[in-house]
Amino acid sequence: MRRKTTYNVLGLALSTACAATAAAQTDPDRTSLPIPEPQIPHSTVLDVRNATPPERFQVKAPAGAPNVLIVLIDDMGFGQSSAFGGPIPMPTAERLANSGLRYNNFHTTALSSPTRAALLTGRNHHTNNTGSIMETATAFPGNTGQRPESVAPLAMMLRYNGYSTAAYGKNHETAAWEVSPSGPTDRWPTRNGFDKFYGFMGGETNQWSPAIYDGMTKIEVPNDPNYHFTTDMTNQAIKWMRSVKSLTPDKPFFIYYAPGATHAPHHVSKEWIARFKGKFDQGWDKLREETLARQIKLGVVPAGTRLAPKPSAIRDWDKLSADEKKLFARQMEVFAAFAAQTDYEVGRLIDAIADMGQLDNTLVFYMLGDNGASAEGGMSGMFNEYTYFNGVQETVQDVMKHYDALGGPSTYAHYAAGWAVAGDTPFTWTKQVASNYGGTRNGMVVYWPKGVKAKDEVRSQWHHVIDIAPTILEAAGLPEPKVVNGIPQTPIEGVSMLYSFNDVKAADRHRTQYFEIFGNRAIYNDGWLAGTVHKAPWEPKPRAALEDDTWELYDTRNDFSLANDLAKQNPDKLKVMQDFFMSEAVKYTVLPIDDRVFERINAALVGRPDLMAGRTSLTVYEGMIGMSENVFINVKNRSHTITAEVTIPKGGAKGVILAQAGRFGGWSLYLKDGKPTYTYNFLGLKRFTISAQKAVPAGKAAIRYEFAYDGGGLAKGGTGTIFVNDKKVAQGRIENTQPMIFSADEGTDVGEDGETPVTENYGIKAPYSFTGRIAKVTVDVKEIGVADKAVEDKARAQAAYNKAVSD
Repeated sequence: MRRKTTYNVLGLALSTACAATAAAQTDPDRTSLPIPEPQIPHSTVLDVRNATPPERFQVKAPAGAPNVLIVLIDDMGFGQSSAFGGPIPMPTAERLANSGLRYNNFHTTALSSPTRAALLTGRNHHTNNTGSIMETATAFPGNTGQRPESVAPLAMMLRYNGYSTAAYGKNHETAAWEVSPSGPTDRWPTRNGFDKFYGFMGGETNQWSPAIYDGMTKIEVPNDPNYHFTTDMTNQAIKWMRSVKSLTPDKPFFIYYAPGATHAPHHVSKEWIARFKGKFDQGWDKLREETLARQIKLGVVPAGTRLAPKPSAIRDWDKLSADEKKLFARQMEVFAAFAAQTDYEVGRLIDAIADMGQLDNTLVFYMLGDNGASAEGGMSGMFNEYTYFNGVQETVQDVMKHYDALGGPSTYAHYAAGWAVAGDTPFTWTKQVASNYGGTRNGMVVYWPKGVKAKDEVRSQWHHVIDIAPTILEAAGLPEPKVVNGIPQTPIEGVSMLYSFNDVKAADRHRTQYFEIFGNRAIYNDGWLAGTVHKAPWEPKPRAALEDDTWELYDTRNDFSLANDLAKQNPDKLKVMQDFFMSEAVKYTVLPIDDRVFERINAALVGRPDLMAGRTSLTVYEGMIGMSENVFINVKNRSHTITAEVTIPKGGAKGVILAQAGRFGGWSLYLKDGKPTYTYNFLGLKRFTISAQKAVPAGKAAIRYEFAYDGGGLAKGGTGTIFVNDKKVAQGRIENTQPMIFSADEGTDVGEDGETPVTENYGIKAPYSFTGRIAKVTVDVKEIGVADKAVEDKARAQAAYNKAVSD
């Protein structure tokens, strides 16, 4: 009897302890994440029937915490969406704005990766070590390309606080050399706080044939002639949202929806393009005037604002030839269709959230651009942007040959820079130019029925992309974490925008902000903006040394479009602002400013990791697919050998042994009807094919391709020879080779040719898989001469730099 009494007393003690634990759980300390499990005393009760179980430990979001949806459109300018007076109808953005808020004083960093890193952490891009895009990272703090553990992402904060989290679309925040099975995978989306990721890694992708990852697994997309990635990612987002809300209806979600649109390549169906026929025949100069008038009428630009001058490099529309006008108008029709289709897909996601009864308590940020509109299409645009990055200039006549195909799967197109300037109305400059609002001012819509009482109002408080994360935390009732995973955190550098949601007259709280991208730099403080255009997007080199840059000064309170430079009238104020920039640059590890063009692409020169550094041989195996140019050995501008050890089954084999890139440039070693064949695709313009006359017999075989480069510089031809078991079976000439880049998204595949095919002549269905067995494939490259290497380094760096900043 005494023993039983003892057990009952102890059981009561345990129950009391558990009750205390449960009470403590109702108000956990959320400043240290993850929230630790409570310490429960070890039980001394023998029989479970005499014990009371403790309350199960669960982390829940605060009561009433909203769902969160961030929509981030790529490469869209302030003056492009109809929601901000632009010519492109985006009814979803308008619908949300008419029931919510338009922020007309919202800013980004002027470039892809930096904006995204700042958005997803609430810290400045240099604090994220993302001073530029991943592909131009260096050894200097602020630019290493690797987010510090002391900068926990928003998704991680929300997930640790009881949110379901998912990301769809573009991920350009992972270091290029980390996008391989070797990792490290610490900065992949699903290890950055997202439960789910479905999208592409890098700056851009082919919308018709994208390189997609589901989590950390590369997958093949459906072989559907009507497939389009934006539709696919929307379907995936809707499916996930419905699932989590079905199973856990009270658990809030965070969805980061970041399509590749409207970044090049501009890919959209003919049906969408047809809607815009003739809509841009007036040209970019007239379009700027029309857009400004609509912006003023809508109230997103103050009355009396005048157009800032366009860059001198942009020709007057009236002085263009008939062919130029016809082509350029078509390019804009394609872009407009791409943007409109994307807004339609956003609308499907919004409607799905509404159908689940969740929209009233969903906080939506619809960001119309991660930077200004892109001028990387050059003065004439292009049908295949890889021509530009390989030093092949497309003329208007060249592009006109593809007039009817623009937007379709046989093109990889970009528009002329004049449209980017028009798309950034009423400002002068474009993407990359961090010193001008044309590069950094983006329209943003905020919609949250439960939290925003105002409808169809404009908010003009000055804000920056680092302000989104703290806004979400405050809206969710969550504190900023001080420690995450045991690591003390760098404080969030943005300020919450929540104060402005229901107070149109609230004073600005974000009073100072620096900007810097590749030497283009500026400082904002209490209405004043001082900055310098160090290099325009289409200029091959900086305009001056950093210390000799010409600075401009604007009073943005009275000069919305930055049309009136006050630098000469107020040199004292300019000097104060320049000094202020330097102090902020030191504070946020912006210095030293790196405007190097050539050196910055060479990993060895700038201290960036390179998996292939010093290697002249690489052996790969069946199943290794999607190896980007950042993790595969470089075969360009040099002699090289590809040796495949294979087994041919009875009846013969067919399919791809090894292929790099695809339709817009690349090469493939494969068996066609059993015959060893090599095709080199030069920028989609020419294909050189070398093929044996006889099929490889059954059994083990060594198939070797040797390329003897002509030498004497870059992009030269050479002689290709195929051997089977050391016997020469075919030889031919390859007159042109690509010197700089094959593809930004399509990688090298062993045993197949994923995404788009190098050649349409495989004779079997995609992904053109090898029907024999591949033991291994070895690629050996020969060192090039010192003189040729110097030329290659310089030229490759220029091309890669141009490509990188376009991403």
